[in-house]
Amino acid sequence: MSTKNRVLALLKETSTALSGEKIAQELGVSRTAIWKAIKELEKAGYHFEHQAIGYRYLPSDVLSKEELSQQLPTLSIDVASTSESTMKVAKYAAIDGQRGPSLFVADMQEQPKGRFGRPFYAEQGRGIYMSLLLSPNRSFEELPQYTVLAAVAVAEAIDSLVGVSTEIKWVNDIYLNGKKICGILSEAISDFESGHIAHIIIGMGLNFSLPQENFPAELKEKASSLFPDGQATITRNELIAKIWQRFFYHLDRLPDVSYLETYRKKSYVLGKTVSFVQKDQKYTGIATAITDLGELVVQVGQQTITLSSGEISLQTIQ
Repeated sequence: MSTKNRVLALLKETSTALSGEKIAQELGVSRTAIWKAIKELEKAGYHFEHQAIGYRYLPSDVLSKEELSQQLPTLSIDVASTSESTMKVAKYAAIDGQRGPSLFVADMQEQPKGRFGRPFYAEQGRGIYMSLLLSPNRSFEELPQYTVLAAVAVAEAIDSLVGVSTEIKWVNDIYLNGKKICGILSEAISDFESGHIAHIIIGMGLNFSLPQENFPAELKEKASSLFPDGQATITRNELIAKIWQRFFYHLDRLPDVSYLETYRKKSYVLGKTVSFVQKDQKYTGIATAITDLGELVVQVGQQTITLSSGEISLQTIQ
């Protein structure tokens, strides 16, 4: 561990101020090295109170590979200051032969896009933009419902850390107080020789502490963030770690599908009137159930239509 990371760890676990001399003694380095480490950490975005008696750590929200690796030791983790698209980064990694589980995180996504290529709004340091690369090497029929698993993991992580009650809009959006705060996208990379799915990439864009007034006018009424006042009570590192801890918790317990009960209980659409387009025809009906395969069952008049992810986009919910 580098000197700056050792200094950070020591100050984080100490509630009172520590002098440069005390830190130097604890770590066995010079006071000059401590001063340089503090400067490097502040440049990276960490905050410290400079008192006459020393330094005291102040809450800071800086994406940290080291901190994430401590909480997610089984993952290969890459953290970038900016990325055109973490989905693209994960795809290129898979093409280059990298195998999962690997997590790619960016402080800013330059070309944020969700399902069907729809753009979404992003700001530096105000969101979570990440993609997980998995290498299941299974047939399509053997694959778990990764998008459903991820949605449940995000909802559980947010609820437990922030004390709110999120909802899931089928199939891949997380809602809070009636507005979308997170979108999830899953893509598969197949191996034509074996006929198996070689890789799965799960991408997420989560509005974390984006102030509500910063959203473009066309999005303000339907999108929000976890902390719309811009004042986060947790760090992004904490939420990222909790999301993937919950995801692998459920993944490791398959074929137990109890997570589906959470998905159904948190549904933003069950029991509501929904409209969707299928084969260029618009339908309107009541969302009545979610199957064990994560499909949405809609009652359209006397007809029952079962929708699978990727086929449609819900147009309205009432």
